[in-house]
Amino acid sequence: MRRASNAPLHPLSPSARAVSARDAAWLTGSLAVAVLPHLARSPWWLVALALCLYGWRVYFIVTRTALPSRWLLLAVALVGILGVWVDQRTLFGRGAGVMLLVLFSGLKLMEVRSHRDAAVAVLLGFFLLITNFLFTQSIPTALGMLAAVAMLVTALVAMSAPQRPLAASARTAGILLAHALPAALVLFFLFPRVQGPLWGLPQDAYAGLSGLSGSMSPGNISRLVLSDATAFRAEFRGETPPHRLLYWRGPVLWDFDGRTWHTGRGTLAHYEPPQAGAQAQVYRYEMVLEPHNREWLFALESATSAPERARFTPDGQLMAQAPVRSRIRYELTSVAVDAVRPAETSTLLRRALSLPPDVNPQARALARSWRASARSDAEIVEKATQFIRTGGFVYTLEPPLLGAHAVDEFLFTTRQGFCEHFASAFAFLMRAAGVPARVVMGYLGGDVNSVDRIITVRQSEAHAWTEVFLQGRGWVRVDPTAATNPVRMDSGLARSIPNAEALPFLIRTDAEWLRRARHRWEAIAHRWNVWVLGYNPDRQRDLLSFVGIPSADWRALTATLFTVLGVLTALLLAWSLRRLARPDPVQRAWAAFCRKLARRGVTRAPHEGPRDYAARAARALPASRRIILQIGALYIGLRYGGGPTPLRVAQLRRLVRQLRLT
Repeated sequence: MRRASNAPLHPLSPSARAVSARDAAWLTGSLAVAVLPHLARSPWWLVALALCLYGWRVYFIVTRTALPSRWLLLAVALVGILGVWVDQRTLFGRGAGVMLLVLFSGLKLMEVRSHRDAAVAVLLGFFLLITNFLFTQSIPTALGMLAAVAMLVTALVAMSAPQRPLAASARTAGILLAHALPAALVLFFLFPRVQGPLWGLPQDAYAGLSGLSGSMSPGNISRLVLSDATAFRAEFRGETPPHRLLYWRGPVLWDFDGRTWHTGRGTLAHYEPPQAGAQAQVYRYEMVLEPHNREWLFALESATSAPERARFTPDGQLMAQAPVRSRIRYELTSVAVDAVRPAETSTLLRRALSLPPDVNPQARALARSWRASARSDAEIVEKATQFIRTGGFVYTLEPPLLGAHAVDEFLFTTRQGFCEHFASAFAFLMRAAGVPARVVMGYLGGDVNSVDRIITVRQSEAHAWTEVFLQGRGWVRVDPTAATNPVRMDSGLARSIPNAEALPFLIRTDAEWLRRARHRWEAIAHRWNVWVLGYNPDRQRDLLSFVGIPSADWRALTATLFTVLGVLTALLLAWSLRRLARPDPVQRAWAAFCRKLARRGVTRAPHEGPRDYAARAARALPASRRIILQIGALYIGLRYGGGPTPLRVAQLRRLVRQLRLT
């Protein structure tokens, strides 16, 4: 039945109990911990509004003045909702939804008057901390949200016992979370897992993923290398290749429109990778690839194997079945020399010679002169390489802008560029000279971790090079950047770029202590990515097969999950009841004493304390007066005095055994 509007509230109901200043302050701090990561990715106006609401609540706690009216809060809510709509052009989706939660958390704090309101605010806080994992699932995020969970549970415990010290409530919250840990582990290992990200809306699920695109124009890669984000990690079994062999192959670009290279039309044909020769240096390694929302996988040239659910294309790309939208692991084998594919289809060779008309006339004329004087395609490649090596070219992250004839301007005017300028110009020269050529994008090098020897390849290692087709040899890698800047190939990007040019600080710095600290942290983060975030359906099936459940579909997983949770619940209940039903040694001795007296007709009344009961029993049984009073005094001292000691507890038990009532 609903309560009449004029009926008084029960004094112990959640609606009637007011929230103390201590509990309100703790609740505000708990919600602030959950909200803080969102403020770093929110627009400035929402940050200002949230800080005002939280600060306003702190002001009311300190001054103990009345909270604002609900009409004022409603007006603030409408203004905030309007701001979210103007900023996001929607009220749905990940971005808009999280912004609304941040706004509502501050508004809810402003109307928390009773414990029921506070409980709703705590529930909102749990939603807030979950949404942090929609953006990042790193170790700092997990630790911060674990702290937020502990603070929110402490707030609930503190509000249920307002007179208890806050430290005692925190201990109780810790015990509750410890009790929940086994169930959380069971849910982690057995809950049916799905591929892909937690957030399923296509319009924003993969926003912010960085990496190589399917095209390349002047400036693309030089902007990408300013990112310190991890592209992938590689762990070699055995010897690690030298830096100059760490060419990580990605998309292959075939089509050129005069300024931009494109992957163009793809093919679904499956291509068998080349087999390693008897004398080739073979490397076996495991890749952990970060999501980049593209189909291509990266592999060390030249790969001789493909992971499950992946294929090689005729141009040597390693392709997944679907865009990589979550972190994946796969194992590969590569050889340390260029794979020899002496044959190629005429269709692809014609495609590797096509050029748009009426662009870059100077480069065309230079290429035709090489063709006229050269005896072979290999000699043309050597002439072009020599031209780049001796032409006074400058390798820089800050090249000047190029016009319509970009290749001509780069080769004959500016002579300043990054790897995409060199690769594009070289491929154009080759095609203009009649040598089939294509551009390959990927990564060059990587940072070898001194802790676990895992190679971390970052976006700053993005690189582009050229492949030319030579009769009898097949496709051969030619890196024109190495002709003008061999340091890039041998020592990495940081040592090949002038110090005046911008690079991420941790890439540029030579501080050894900072590098060691980063290596330790990345070793920990890698294990976190592999064993926690990388626990996907495949690894779950492997685990269940190991414990004897070979066909782990969702029905088997659900049945196993509920069975294990039921067993855990029964064990926890039995443990709790055992602790509840079993008295301590002092209480057991006192209960035995009371039973002995009851058999002689001296039964303890429910309201009777130990001192009065012992005195009455001593009067009723004068022959045992001394030992009865001694037992009563000893029990009172143990129960209400300084606390039991093993010697005094043993003394009490001995006296009770010695008590003989005649």
